[in-house]
Amino acid sequence: MEIKIRPYEPSDLEACRRLWTELTERHRQIYEDPSIGGENPGEFFDTYLQDPNLRGVWVAETDHKVIGLTGLMVNLFGETDVEPAVVLSDFRSRGVGRKMVDHVIAEARKKKMKRLSARPVARNIEAISFFVRAGFDIVGHIDLSQDLDPDSDIDRKSGLVIHGNSLKF
Repeated sequence: MEIKIRPYEPSDLEACRRLWTELTERHRQIYEDPSIGGENPGEFFDTYLQDPNLRGVWVAETDHKVIGLTGLMVNLFGETDVEPAVVLSDFRSRGVGRKMVDHVIAEARKKKMKRLSARPVARNIEAISFFVRAGFDIVGHIDLSQDLDPDSDIDRKSGLVIHGNSLKF
């Protein structure tokens, strides 16, 4: 399978909305919460395109079909993130994601960025493992949360220990 990484074009809009929907569906599964992303999660891709921190959007394609989406975000402090990195489920584990992330790494280097981060959700063990294999092995930030809703039905997983602190995810 030949994979081509190229800049996003307006004609890719519907394919990228479908990818965004697939990413949202994965988060719904991970967190067992069908409300994540609202009724039409693909529309959030449109909002993503308007983000002033966005410095590049690329798609992966094979046989003229868009099968992956990735981007580069740079915030006001010059911190850079791979955001998102999503591949259609039928094409995962074939090197598509790695090729996309390698492209973003190269773009960040061209822009003379000093550091590049990836921020997968804590429960996405596959994504975390993927990014570690791609060289993201420095923990830069940790977001700690607290459930404020006593009736929350989110099943938190245990087993994460950082600096001797037992955490749930």
